[in-house]
Amino acid sequence: MNDSAIPGSFSILISGLSFLESPRWRAGRLWLSDFYTHQVIACDMAGRVEKIAELPHQPSGLGWLPDGRLLVVSMRDRKLMRREADGRLLVHADLSALAGGHANDMAVDRHGNAYVGNFGFDLMGGGPVRSAQLARVAPDGQVVAVAYDLRFPNGIVITPDGQTLIVAETLGNRLSAFAIADDGSLGARADWAKFGPLPEGSDLPAVKEQIEVAPDGVALDDAGAVWLADAIGHRVLRVARGGRVLQEVSTGRAMRAYACALGGPDGRTLFLCVAPDPDEQARKAAREAAVWYLPVNVPAAGWAATGAPAQAMAAGGAG
Repeated sequence: MNDSAIPGSFSILISGLSFLESPRWRAGRLWLSDFYTHQVIACDMAGRVEKIAELPHQPSGLGWLPDGRLLVVSMRDRKLMRREADGRLLVHADLSALAGGHANDMAVDRHGNAYVGNFGFDLMGGGPVRSAQLARVAPDGQVVAVAYDLRFPNGIVITPDGQTLIVAETLGNRLSAFAIADDGSLGARADWAKFGPLPEGSDLPAVKEQIEVAPDGVALDDAGAVWLADAIGHRVLRVARGGRVLQEVSTGRAMRAYACALGGPDGRTLFLCVAPDPDEQARKAAREAAVWYLPVNVPAAGWAATGAPAQAMAAGGAG
């Protein structure tokens, strides 16, 4: 993409990647999954990139156990991988019994519980739209379903007090909230923000026609608002609980935003993972994905109290 086509509000951090997802700000760097190079990378604010890991399959959600070991979702084989201190990648959990489609984004809480979504159906193969379960992976790798009937659960954030999980339902016109119990189980689903009626039917093009906002990756700020990448709207939105749009930033006609994170030196930088489209074959064949960023007024959730976001706060999206 020509730099002159980038909206003036944004700067470029990195470019020339395949399809970037699940941005996380940690230890002074932005960590990301690059789908079609199968790499997890990290870059600083100068755009210097380090390859952290390379997977056999495309990576998605990122998070960390309390001892600092990296967790990364392996989408196609529906596994959660763990990177040891010596760099080895081991299977932390097998999600295939619960995942009805590719495994997707993830948030990890302070206890090491990983909450992982999945597409629910064969998106890339054109399968009929079906709902999905949300899995919880305990620190020892045990997997249980903790939420049901979600419409393409995608970006996930956990509030700084650890008591509420918010998940973006890309094909559901909504952000949903769940109370987190002491044992890591979830309470009943409640609307956190609703953008339109729940789409009907199982034909994907028909379902897409009913979407008002397609929340993909999300990030929570210190005022309790959610930034969401609208996967169909060429924009990123800042939304209050209840669904009121507080701010809208366009990504222009050429690029769409698929994930976002808050971070930077003072927590007041909004990072967007952008690409022309999510088409698998097109993204495999090109290197057009980038990270754009812009300053915002409210820092990442938990920043004011700690000087850094809680590890599970900034979640991206996938798919």
